[in-house]
Amino acid sequence: MRMSDKKQNLVSGEFAVEKFDHNDDFIKSRIFTVRGVQVVLDRDLAELYGVQTKVLNQAVKRNANRFPPEFMFALTDEETEELVTNCDRFRSVRHSSVPMRAFSEHGVIMVASVLKSDIAAQVSIRIARAFVAMRKALASIAPIMARLEVAERRQIIDQQQNEERFDTIFKAMDGGDFPPQKVFFEGKHYDAYSFARKLIRKAAKSIVLVDGYCDDVTLDILAAKRGGANVTIATVAKTPITQTAIEKFNKQNPTLTVKTTGVFHDRFLILDGKELYHFGASLKNLGRRYCAVSKMDAMFIPSIMERI
Repeated sequence: MRMSDKKQNLVSGEFAVEKFDHNDDFIKSRIFTVRGVQVVLDRDLAELYGVQTKVLNQAVKRNANRFPPEFMFALTDEETEELVTNCDRFRSVRHSSVPMRAFSEHGVIMVASVLKSDIAAQVSIRIARAFVAMRKALASIAPIMARLEVAERRQIIDQQQNEERFDTIFKAMDGGDFPPQKVFFEGKHYDAYSFARKLIRKAAKSIVLVDGYCDDVTLDILAAKRGGANVTIATVAKTPITQTAIEKFNKQNPTLTVKTTGVFHDRFLILDGKELYHFGASLKNLGRRYCAVSKMDAMFIPSIMERI
């Protein structure tokens, strides 16, 4: 970057970027959902505001009374580990003794006010607009999901069957974590990774994954399972998963069995032999591109199991 593209920040003594070249899609890719709240992490916010991360955090520390918990919170070790595992650009913080900070929409604006720089003030407006746009997108989907849920409920009442789908719909209406359908936009690596691990934890006894593209990331997600749940992976013969990786997995998280099959095109996840999910992408690739996860009727489970 040319010196003409920089200017001295009179507050921090550091050079700050004078021009902001990132588009709105880039800004949206820096917004994560953590603890049910849309946030921007300190490292990403520092990049967007054109300052060093330590400079941003020092400014926040000097003005701690302006950042209540609903404006800013520190990530736990578990949240940091999941984020680092799923996002390569955060690997450098794996062994950091300083926890990453997450800033809500109001926290993002407050940071801009304490930095007192023109670039931060301008960019904060664009970030706030990105938050609003994402909320509107989610709100536009809500009525469609509500209509689908009502239709499903009517069908179940008419047929007097499928109690499992009935419970699922009402859990979704009550704000449950696992609605019948879920969509992940491209770049939502952390959200998709976190969702997959939570889904795996639902199984108490058995997990069956049908996925032709498995690797160590797949095993990392499956490692989130409960202790008593056995895992079966049905994948292609030339899977990147090595026998050594399987043995190490079983020493810590028994029991994993890998089977080979070439009859499946799609990806399926079966939990405890009674819940069936269809994935639009391999488990390890969730969040890379726009894809969906849908819960299917359990009646298809026997035909899938016969082909494994």
